[in-house]
Amino acid sequence: MDRESGDDKRAPGRPRSREADEAILAAAVDLLVEHGICGTSIEQVAQRAGVTRRTVYRRFPNLTALLVRAIEWEYRDVEAESLNLPDVEAMLTDWAAYLSQPRARLLVRRLYGTVDDLPDLLRTYHEVHGKQRSEAVRATLDKAHAAGQLHGDTDTRVLQEMLSGAALQHLASYPDNTGAEEIEAYFLAILRQVGYRPSTEKGTAKA
Repeated sequence: MDRESGDDKRAPGRPRSREADEAILAAAVDLLVEHGICGTSIEQVAQRAGVTRRTVYRRFPNLTALLVRAIEWEYRDVEAESLNLPDVEAMLTDWAAYLSQPRARLLVRRLYGTVDDLPDLLRTYHEVHGKQRSEAVRATLDKAHAAGQLHGDTDTRVLQEMLSGAALQHLASYPDNTGAEEIEAYFLAILRQVGYRPSTEKGTAKA
């Protein structure tokens, strides 16, 4: 018997099962990662979560609403400390650690693949995960610029967009088992091309 079949008979107003909520959200994200948007449905989510379709629909009116909430849930544990990047080197280490996770890489590719058919999903990703990180990256680049680690005429906004594009290029072109050290070196090489000098090196890039 479906473990949630009893929930369908409960009285109105009874608190929803947190276990069922999390099972549904986890199943939705897992299916999105494994099969993409075209291979994900309410029925498949219910089956993976071990609940009835009615249980899912009672929480979410449609697949779009479910996936939007699932992405919010997936990135729920971003800690403020992880956004306090002391310098560019720490930022690159953070990026490399994230992009060295095969599941994380595939999920981001899946999300960008929905840009035309389900734009709310990518928008949610940017709101709950990308926006705060984007602000932290910009602040870090500004600090590096002020410290003379970048050329004086560097536009940090443009540089940030270049790095974002480089991240997508890495997701599209490099193997998902690429190690963190190699990924960090990839970004450092790009920054060096625009005159960046790590704080451990003598001299500045102001000239």
